[in-house]
Amino acid sequence: MAVLKKDFKFKKISNFLSKEELELGLHYLLLKHKTNTTEFDFVQNNCGDSAFYNDPFTQTILIKKLKKMNEETGLDLIPTYAFSRIYSYNSELTPHKDRPSCEVSVTTMWGSCGTEWPIYMDGTECHMKPGDAVIYLGCELEHYRKNFTGDYHVQTFLHYVDKNGPYTNHAYDNKPYIFNPLV
Repeated sequence: MAVLKKDFKFKKISNFLSKEELELGLHYLLLKHKTNTTEFDFVQNNCGDSAFYNDPFTQTILIKKLKKMNEETGLDLIPTYAFSRIYSYNSELTPHKDRPSCEVSVTTMWGSCGTEWPIYMDGTECHMKPGDAVIYLGCELEHYRKNFTGDYHVQTFLHYVDKNGPYTNHAYDNKPYIFNPLV
């Protein structure tokens, strides 16, 4: 169990993504979604949601936000992986806890069309604007979203493990990386 050195199990961070990151990332992910022919998530939904595991752009954000994540959590974190999803009409995120590679996670909101769509952390409704993020203990906190009634909602999840915690063997999600910021 990750014990954050600050007194929270989750917390919202306004403007986690800079204006430049937000503009570039939203356009990039929407374009990737519009041209997607193979990367769909049929496990959680059958709504045509694009799902991108360790895309190079979001891997870059994962590494770039490491220092901020260390500051916000008070931990020495190691990146595991980034995962982006473009949710479509009628999507939902069923209540769940994450696998060990998601010991300390952050969900970042790039943009949405149609309606506000809060994420629930242990039953607490968290509203996000583009650029905002919620840091949470993915393996411990049940999190979910209700049915989405808008056109699209773009979210990226950045996952880390505590360098001094029980899941360090999940660093980099047990995958070889092109670059390793710790070497």
